[in-house]
Amino acid sequence: MRRKHNEDAVLSRPDQGLWAVADGMGGHEAGDLASGMIVDALGGLSRPTPETVAAKLRTVNDALVDLGAGHFQQRTIGSTAVALVIQDTQFRCLWVGDSRAYMMRSGELMQMTRDHSLVQELVDAGMLEPDEVEGHPNANVVTRAVGASDDLVVDVVGGSAKVGDLFLLASDGLTKVVTDGELAQRLQGDGLETIADGLIETTLERGAPDNVTLVLVRTE
Repeated sequence: MRRKHNEDAVLSRPDQGLWAVADGMGGHEAGDLASGMIVDALGGLSRPTPETVAAKLRTVNDALVDLGAGHFQQRTIGSTAVALVIQDTQFRCLWVGDSRAYMMRSGELMQMTRDHSLVQELVDAGMLEPDEVEGHPNANVVTRAVGASDDLVVDVVGGSAKVGDLFLLASDGLTKVVTDGELAQRLQGDGLETIADGLIETTLERGAPDNVTLVLVRTE
């Protein structure tokens, strides 16, 4: 509702068991380019594994660092990224930045990722209460992103996937507008398209201060 350009990008490859959301930063052209390079690279994987997804993110990281130093005149361009890989009965969530992955299982919502952000570091250090994060002047500062530094560290969590598990991948355009409590309630609804449409509509009704992108995946 406020931004003129969409710097988010999304990948959905159920045939390969791979989904991803990327949230670009660096302004129009730069942010678009960064997030687009991530989903293009991941989409090119023929048999994705957690290892190959992480390797692709590092390859894109190197390319973005070079682009920022050259074509964009020493400007940092980058993107957050969160990916979900499901193989057989196992799932892995890989992420860099503050785009998130959640899992709903047996009516309980679990945040699988932990934001790489300044406010999260302040919370972890006991310098900021969780309920003080919203509205903090540094709420948009990420401490890790693809393209932000020479050495990229990709965090990974995972476990066994059960029938009926519901995964949500989302850029912060959703999670900064819709609370975890609201997500838990909405994700218990019927029909993935209905749930997704409802979350987008709620974000828009609340002013959508940022681009919003989400993916829902239910295991069968």
